[in-house]
Amino acid sequence: MRLLVVEDEEKLAKLVKRALVAERFSVDVAPDGRAGLELATTYDYDLIVLDLLLPELDGSEVLRRVRRANPQVPVLILTARDAVVEKVAHFEAGADDYLTKPFAMAELLVRVKSLLRRATVRREDVLRVADLELDRLTLQVRYRGKRVDLTAKEYGLLEYLMANADRVLSRNMILDHVWDQSFSGATNIVDVYVRHLRDKIGDDDQKLIRTVRGVGYVITAEEPA
Repeated sequence: MRLLVVEDEEKLAKLVKRALVAERFSVDVAPDGRAGLELATTYDYDLIVLDLLLPELDGSEVLRRVRRANPQVPVLILTARDAVVEKVAHFEAGADDYLTKPFAMAELLVRVKSLLRRATVRREDVLRVADLELDRLTLQVRYRGKRVDLTAKEYGLLEYLMANADRVLSRNMILDHVWDQSFSGATNIVDVYVRHLRDKIGDDDQKLIRTVRGVGYVITAEEPA
């Protein structure tokens, strides 16, 4: 899953990103409201963590514009403002949760995971393709009943493929969703990680994760033609 953190306090932004990456999320960070809005309306994020007191463009305005562009994405507000009237106003504007600074990182992670679970109206908790199973709540992957240990990027890649089973995904689409905006390498990094996945799940014959020459990859349970 790919998350966006819009926070101008550099130290706090780094701490939040580190905690989220440790939970196997891909995380982009924007240092001001205008940059945050541009990212939020460019990429398909699974959740946005948004500060209110931001330079360039106030977080309240970012929230309103994000909601107009994407009514579905969960938004968790981070702020030092704790007045009830402000909380109510931002909930009415489209916020899904509200966390007052200072906060414990453990609470942030719990709230993020809770919001992602609530968003399952359009997501399944457990993804299955043939004998391959991925549990989004426990972050565990099993193939033919045996647990498969994956790195954060391998897990993110497999989740994206399985969430789009039977759909051909280009290398650029995969990079946009699984890697954050700071990545500046070539698209062949996707090929490297696909090979890692195939090795770990025993898919050397490419019956599950298939290469579509000149395009990218698709995961499918259908028998090869």
